[in-house]
Amino acid sequence: MTKKIQPYLQIARFDHWFKNVFMLPGMIVALIVRPDLLSLALAARITLAVFAAGMVASSNYVINELLDAPFDALHPVKKNRPVPSGRINKSVAYAQWLLFAAVGFAISALLGKIFFAVAVTLWIMGCVYNIPPLRSKDKPYLDVLSESVNNPLRLLMGWYATGITVLPPVSLLLAYWMIGAFFMAVKRFAEYRYIDSPEVSGAYRRSFVHYTEERLLISIVYYAVAFGLFFGIFLIRYRMELILSIPLIAGFVAWYIHLGFLDNSPAQYPEHLYRQRGFFWYCVFMSVAITLLFFIDVPILHSIFQPTISL
Repeated sequence: MTKKIQPYLQIARFDHWFKNVFMLPGMIVALIVRPDLLSLALAARITLAVFAAGMVASSNYVINELLDAPFDALHPVKKNRPVPSGRINKSVAYAQWLLFAAVGFAISALLGKIFFAVAVTLWIMGCVYNIPPLRSKDKPYLDVLSESVNNPLRLLMGWYATGITVLPPVSLLLAYWMIGAFFMAVKRFAEYRYIDSPEVSGAYRRSFVHYTEERLLISIVYYAVAFGLFFGIFLIRYRMELILSIPLIAGFVAWYIHLGFLDNSPAQYPEHLYRQRGFFWYCVFMSVAITLLFFIDVPILHSIFQPTISL
């Protein structure tokens, strides 16, 4: 029985629920804005929100596994996944896809109309990404942008999970989108280099017909710069102290690009990045530092960066 169920658990990718950590900044910023929302009841709301986000994401993962199977069969590693290797009853898996979505939506509805709307949007973007004729994952650049939009959607779920109802800063949402696009572009770059064959990579992922290492590197630089600009707008307008985090963030971006160049790069499988111990602890340190900078005032920064001219 366990062996029969295991493939269905695998395609749900519960190990990818770690990505719900991207909800955390939304929660933190919301509580900084509205500390009065902090209560014991909030812990229950957040638990439900994380579970709802996970179920919707798993629904998207299931449809991804089902519709990607013919292409995964051409990949040197992914061909061993449950669907392309024939260990899945597709009718059962399609029912699983809809069931997970229904559970996610039902829980989301308990958290308010706005949270529910964001959860539905997250699911719809999974459909746009995977299901023909749209299937944005086959379109160069749109594949990265349509997948990474899940980042700001998760931030919104974290934000609205607290009970706050106003929209978070748009500059923060755009920065979050661009850093997500950066992650995805590095993943594409690592995959392209790992397959090391334009013909095979193009058959595996149609967007790779257009991509080259140079084009992917250019896109990586673009997303990193766009993230920096939008994050800069956010910190100047809302929290000047975050300027002190810039060297740490720049180091993170450089290190992540480095990981993309490694043989059989771990950037291909972000859920396993915790195995990169040095990088993992650097991320922990950076995250703690950024969080503290939301609470620690450094008045001299406001004087140093005071405008000296009028335009």
